Amino acid sequence: MPIQSVGRILRTLDPISQSRAPLFEAIRDYCFLDKAPFHTPGHKQGRGIPAELRELLGEMVFRADLTELPEVDNLHDPDGVILEAQTLAAQAYGADRSWFLVNGSTCGVEALVLSVCDPGDKILLPRNCHKSAIAGVILSGATPIFMDPDYDHDLGIAHGVTAATVECTLQAHPQAKGVLIVNPTYYGVCGDMARIAEVVHAHGLPLLVDEAHGPHFAFHPELPLSALEAGADLVVQSTHKVIAGMTQASLLHLKGSRIDPNRVRNILQLLQSTSPNYVLMMSLDVARRQMALSGEALLTTTLALARSARARLNAIPGIHCFGRERLGQTPGFFALDETRLTVRVSELGLFGFDAHDLINDRFHVQPEMSTLHNVVFIVSLGNCERDLDRLVESFQVLAAERHALNRGMNEKMQRLAQIQRPPLPPQALTPRQAFFAPIQRVPFQSAVGEICAEIISPYPPGIPILIPGEVVTQAAIDYLLLVHEAGGFINGPEDVRLQTLKVVKTP
Repeated sequence: MPIQSVGRILRTLDPISQSRAPLFEAIRDYCFLDKAPFHTPGHKQGRGIPAELRELLGEMVFRADLTELPEVDNLHDPDGVILEAQTLAAQAYGADRSWFLVNGSTCGVEALVLSVCDPGDKILLPRNCHKSAIAGVILSGATPIFMDPDYDHDLGIAHGVTAATVECTLQAHPQAKGVLIVNPTYYGVCGDMARIAEVVHAHGLPLLVDEAHGPHFAFHPELPLSALEAGADLVVQSTHKVIAGMTQASLLHLKGSRIDPNRVRNILQLLQSTSPNYVLMMSLDVARRQMALSGEALLTTTLALARSARARLNAIPGIHCFGRERLGQTPGFFALDETRLTVRVSELGLFGFDAHDLINDRFHVQPEMSTLHNVVFIVSLGNCERDLDRLVESFQVLAAERHALNRGMNEKMQRLAQIQRPPLPPQALTPRQAFFAPIQRVPFQSAVGEICAEIISPYPPGIPILIPGEVVTQAAIDYLLLVHEAGGFINGPEDVRLQTLKVVKTP
C-alpha cells in the first residue's frame, strides 16, 4: 500500500537571508517618505480616496499602493528588490527561479500550457483540471489529450491521475509536448508525484503541476511531498489559498532545464497586468518569509486543529470526513493534506449545497465550497480552536435535526443516487476552434449532439463538465441540471440559469 510522505527531512534554509523581505521593506520605507506624487495611481497614496473607504481600510494600505518606481522595482524587468524577493522565494521553495503572480494562479496555469505548447501541439491534461487550464489550451491553440482521473465511488469525488494512466496516454500520444497534473485536488488528495515525474521525464517531457492548493507542503514533514521535491519542472502555487498571501497573489516556480525561463518570462509579460498591485506582491514577500522562518511550527498547530476536528466530525451520526485511512484504497489516493476537511452529508438526506447554506446562515460558519455530496473546509494557519469548535457544533446540530431538515428531499436524493459525474464527452473540435467559431444559442435541454462553444463548470471548484469543442451529451445535461437544481452555482456559460447553451453554428 502506498504511504504518505510523513517524516521526510525538510531542506535547511538560511534563517539570516530568509529573515529579509526586501520588497516589503522597500515599500514600507517609501510609505514614510515625503513625496510629491505625479504618477499613477490617481489617488496619490490615499490622498484622493473617499473618506469612508479610507476609514474602513486605514491609510497605510493606500500609501503602499504604488507603481513601478525606482525605489520599489518593476515586476516585468526586475533588477532590485523584486528580483531579490523572487530569489528568496526560489530558495525557500527549492526552485531554480520563481516569479510573482498578481493575476492569481489562473494566469499561472495558463502560463504552464503556453510555456510548452505552440499551436497544434498536444498536451496531456487530467479531466478534472481547473478551467484555467482549458483557457491556456484556447490561448495556445494546443490540442488537449484528456486523462481520466481516478474516481472514488465511495466518496463520490475524483482524485488525481495515476502514473499508469500517464504512461498509457503518453504511449498513445508520443508527440505530446508536456503533461499537466493537478496536485493536490480541491479535496487535499495527492497522487504519487515522484512516480509520475519519473514516467514523464522518461519520455523526455516536462511535468507541469497546478499545485494551487499546496503552497504549504514544502514546510512541514507531515504534509505530502511538494511537486518541486517530487521532480516537477514548472509549478503554480496559490499563496493566498492556504498561507498568508493576499487574494490573487500566487507564485510560479521553475526547476531544471526542460523549460526555457525566457519563454516563461515573455509569456508572463503577455498574461500579467502592466500595472501590478504592489500590495499583493508585498504580501507574497512576507508570506514567504513567514513560512521559511515559522512555517513548521504554524503548520504543526494547524494540523493538530484539523485532526481533532476530523475525529470529532466522524463521531457525529450521518457525517463522514475521510482521512488517512483512505490511503491506497484507490490508485489515485497516494497521500492526503490533512488540513483539508471534506465532510460528506448525503447520509443526512442533504445536498452539500443545502448543508453549506444552513451552517453559513445559522451558525456563521463559511465553508470553502460545496458539491452534491460534500462540504469542503480549508483549515489554515489563520484558523483558531474556536473556529473549529463552531464548525463541529454546526454539524452536530444538523445531525440532530436531520429528520426535520430533509423533508421533501427524498425524491432529489433518489435522483442523486442515479446520476453521477458524466463520462468524458467526445471532442469534435479543438477548444480554440470552437471558441472562435460562429455560434448560436439553443435551448439547454435540446443541446444534445451539438458542439459546445463555452466552458461550463460547477464553481467552485471550477472543474469543467463541458468545454468548447466537445459534443454535448445527455449525461452532461442531466448532471448540470441536477447541480443547478440542488443549489450549485454554474460558472462559465453566458446563461447561468441554464435556459440556453452557446454551441457552434451548423452550416
